[in-house]
Amino acid sequence: MADLTKKQAIVAELKDQLTNAKGVVLTGYKGLTVAQDTELRRELREAGVTYHVVKNTMLRLAAKEAGIEGFDEHLEGTTAFAFSTEDAVAPAKVICGFIKKNKLDENEVLTVKVGTVEGKVIGVDEVKALAALPSREELVAKMLGSMNAPISNTVNVLQGVIRNAVYVLDAIRAQKESA
Repeated sequence: MADLTKKQAIVAELKDQLTNAKGVVLTGYKGLTVAQDTELRRELREAGVTYHVVKNTMLRLAAKEAGIEGFDEHLEGTTAFAFSTEDAVAPAKVICGFIKKNKLDENEVLTVKVGTVEGKVIGVDEVKALAALPSREELVAKMLGSMNAPISNTVNVLQGVIRNAVYVLDAIRAQKESA
């Protein structure tokens, strides 16, 4: 009986994590070394992402209770669950970056199974596309640069008029000195 209540508590916790998460990525791992796993967990922790290994059955039940459709066909083999309650892109960005950096996709050591963004299930290609998006800070910097460009162009045009006037006056001065 105590075992059943433990499992129900785990399913309830997973359901809570699924419903509160802005971004979720499920991964499969086969042959991931302890050093690689430790480094991945460190990178995820630094990005504010929670990561843990889950039992497929419990995650299937939690997803069903949370009303998330589309997990069932991906819940085979080993499964790890990465989620963030603050940033929808962070789990995908860190995991895909880690896979690419360590070339783990070649041997399928660490693979992306499926993900969710704001409760909507997305496939592997969409998770990779999400990871390729620039960060919020980069987007803000690009926007500010775009807003600043017309102002700096106007300043350059006005400086050009003044610069040309100075060149004309300097030419007149040089002409009068030589005469």
